[in-house]
Amino acid sequence: MIKFRYICLTFATAAIVSLSACNSTPTAETPSAPVANSTPQATEAVSQNNHSGHGSKAKININSAILSQLDKFEAKLGVPALSNKIQAARPYASPEDLVTKKVITQEQFDQIKDQVTVQEVVLTGEAKDVDYMTKLGLMKGHLFVAQELLDKNQPKQAEPHIGHPVEEIYVDVEDQLNERKVKEFKTTLVSLQDLVKSKPKDAKVKTDFTASVQSVDGAIAVLPVAQRSKPGFVLQVINELLDSANSEYGAAIADGKIAAAIEYQDSRGFVTYANDLYKGISSKVAQADPEAHKAIETSLAELVKAWPSVIPPATPVKTPEDVTKLIKTIEENSQKAIDKTSTQAQR
Repeated sequence: MIKFRYICLTFATAAIVSLSACNSTPTAETPSAPVANSTPQATEAVSQNNHSGHGSKAKININSAILSQLDKFEAKLGVPALSNKIQAARPYASPEDLVTKKVITQEQFDQIKDQVTVQEVVLTGEAKDVDYMTKLGLMKGHLFVAQELLDKNQPKQAEPHIGHPVEEIYVDVEDQLNERKVKEFKTTLVSLQDLVKSKPKDAKVKTDFTASVQSVDGAIAVLPVAQRSKPGFVLQVINELLDSANSEYGAAIADGKIAAAIEYQDSRGFVTYANDLYKGISSKVAQADPEAHKAIETSLAELVKAWPSVIPPATPVKTPEDVTKLIKTIEENSQKAIDKTSTQAQR
């Protein structure tokens, strides 16, 4: 599946227009208030100003979404490798091309048509920063599970998780990295992946891995410290990471079994990093809204139980429905906390 995924990505790269690039059209203005559950990289221009919270469903651009986003369709429809199939059939002139190109059936399209778009949007202000940090957060999640697998002497399983940040994400955030004058680190990630693939026991693996993590951390650090510690901002990033984790977990499970270890591991990494981010702002959220904080903290503690180890268990600890319910609770209470902190900041 990984080889197929990478091949698809190679052919699709020319069709991918970074959703955070500054030359995308149409242009949209960023909402003046933080938007907690609008996936910035997938929000249509016509709806960007209408998001009021977690009840709204942002659409996914099938021409440029990364695999973690497309996995939402794979999880919902239960079609194996659907993310790769969507990517391989790019570009699309309209959402209906999914049917005309025989990627999915009309019946399947009817189930997701309200979530599909081919429109682009230029992100500005906070929405752009949320998108940027979310993409880097996904990289962190991938590298987290890669490190766990290397520690367990599982280099073959670790290698694709080092590759995903390069193949899936870097191309999508590259324009923002350049715009923010972040030193190029794709080469560092590729070098690490090659080394793990060819010489997994080489002592240089540890050094290169540290350098890769530091490169991602350095890219995150270009955002102002005040912004990276602001609850309203961080909660938006957390919700985006959990949304991706939810999709990956759903795509990992079939017929009550964990059929795709990679998706299971991806979701574990995203949840782990989201949990780490929340620890950094938990005291501020608790001060602003104790009830919302308690609900978020309790739900996160329960959520992480779905991934008892980086190696998937024989049977899932939690069903996709269980995971979705917990993430929804976190999102709803995050919105309450965002609203509360926003109100307090305006006083």
